[in-house]
Amino acid sequence: MRIEQRQWSAAGGWEAPTGAVGGPADVVLFFGAPEALTREASLGRLRELYGPAPLFGCSTAGEIGGVHVRDGSVVATAVRLEKSRLRIERIRLGDVAGDSGAAGRKLAGAFPVEGLRHLFVLSDGIQVNGSELVRGMTSVLPKDVGVTGGLSGDGDRFAHTFVCAGEGGPEEGVVAAVGFYGPSLRVGCGSLGGWDPFGPERCVTRSAGNVLYELDGRSALALYKEYLGEHAAGLPASGLLFPLSLRGAGSDPGVVRTLLAVDEQRGSVTFAGDVPEGRYVRLMKANFERLIDGASGAAQAAAPPGASTELALLISCVGRKLVLQQRVEEEVEAAREALAGDPVLAGFYSYGEISPFTASARCELHNQTMTITTLSEA
Repeated sequence: MRIEQRQWSAAGGWEAPTGAVGGPADVVLFFGAPEALTREASLGRLRELYGPAPLFGCSTAGEIGGVHVRDGSVVATAVRLEKSRLRIERIRLGDVAGDSGAAGRKLAGAFPVEGLRHLFVLSDGIQVNGSELVRGMTSVLPKDVGVTGGLSGDGDRFAHTFVCAGEGGPEEGVVAAVGFYGPSLRVGCGSLGGWDPFGPERCVTRSAGNVLYELDGRSALALYKEYLGEHAAGLPASGLLFPLSLRGAGSDPGVVRTLLAVDEQRGSVTFAGDVPEGRYVRLMKANFERLIDGASGAAQAAAPPGASTELALLISCVGRKLVLQQRVEEEVEAAREALAGDPVLAGFYSYGEISPFTASARCELHNQTMTITTLSEA
């Protein structure tokens, strides 16, 4: 695997690359601020630099390149596979009437399964129910095909998110995936959080998919405001600092859900993934050291056994970035230290992370985690 990486800024344009792809790239992965992706000087010039290589990327709430976290930029990582091959597919949510489960089934079903090792998926971050998307994808894939990825971001604005795959430009309402093929490919994944629960556990008494109406028979939004106190005035953005812990059913470890929107008239709260009726939830708050330890743990779980990582794709939640603030690069540095070899790091801050907790677990939508996918060729 040959890799080179470069960054774009409005002030300096595209910088000279680090590394060398050594020939035509098979794909150019990119992650960029929404306002940067709409400028012809960024993606237009990127197409000139890499010719026919397909672009695959999305808008973000922060860009990761190496151990640095940036805002308002674009990070591009050109990859040339030496022993493997890839395929890119995309769909529009409008083509399946906004049914996220159907979108997942249609997208995953577009990939021939012979030789398929892994799908890395990027999705619209606002119009999709991430839980249904993941269930749809995994329902039609062989059990030995992994799925990781994330929901595109728009800073803390929650207005417009974009995905780009292939020859087209960045678009809203798109879900896309790159499929990696070949026996030489080594893929690892891990996902961990690091948040502390607080307050009483409450039962979800009324919900519909990812929209939560009532907890213990009371308005979900009213309860959220009660616990947020002075932070309630900043909803929905301030809700990123207080995610919801959803207790697992049976032996499942449970997941965390990030708030995306509130509806004052209906008293409801919309999350990035499902909040099923009858399940139990608690609010969560940040613990700085545990957030950073979570990033390290995710990298340890993702590291391929007995092999060095060549490329690590890091997807962390926008809520973690808002909490860590000036310490945000510490979680990226912690992940880098836990990976063997000298991997190239690329990624973004998202509205949701798609991964199993470990390679042997079930793939799910997560929020408020650091999720890492490692790639190398044997």
